[in-house]
Amino acid sequence: MYPDDVDPQSGCRLPLPRREDLSGAALAVYDGLADPKGGSIRGLRGPGGIQLHSPELSRHGRPLNHYLRHEAGLGGRLREMAILTTARELDSQFEWAAHEPEALREGVSAEIIATIKFRKDTGGLAAADAIVIELGREIFTARKVGSALFARALAQFGRRKLVDLVALMGNYAATAALLTAFDMQLDPDQPPLLPKL
Repeated sequence: MYPDDVDPQSGCRLPLPRREDLSGAALAVYDGLADPKGGSIRGLRGPGGIQLHSPELSRHGRPLNHYLRHEAGLGGRLREMAILTTARELDSQFEWAAHEPEALREGVSAEIIATIKFRKDTGGLAAADAIVIELGREIFTARKVGSALFARALAQFGRRKLVDLVALMGNYAATAALLTAFDMQLDPDQPPLLPKL
């Protein structure tokens, strides 16, 4: 059962966007989200549907998200670790539930997922994996990235890739903010995957 202010169709505090209310580029975004092969994990019932209530935001935001996810050269495994770390540090249950299965498909091990999920020590992980997790933890929890970690991250990824990695985390932090403000709910039959610690 959803809270009283949550629309049962959209699963959030806003109704699902309606195609007949949109025009121009927003129609193409709607059609892409409505198409199961459109490249969105959650389609209209998720952050894409929320953003369509601001068609210009959606028109500008989707290409950025596409670049960061598929064209920045981060690779699916690294990308999903960064997204999971962001979701975990911001306690974004919906974002985590959408991306844990995607992370497994991209080759992120159950051990690394548990390290992120339960905020375990990163000792023993490959350097790049540990850096991604530690970087997200410092950005979103400590709200300051220490010089030593920054130096390791820069040496590991180089300037461009590090900028894109942090921008990806920021993009998913913005998504988490939307999901929180509009109280995006999990599907009724979906158990929460992210514990509250």
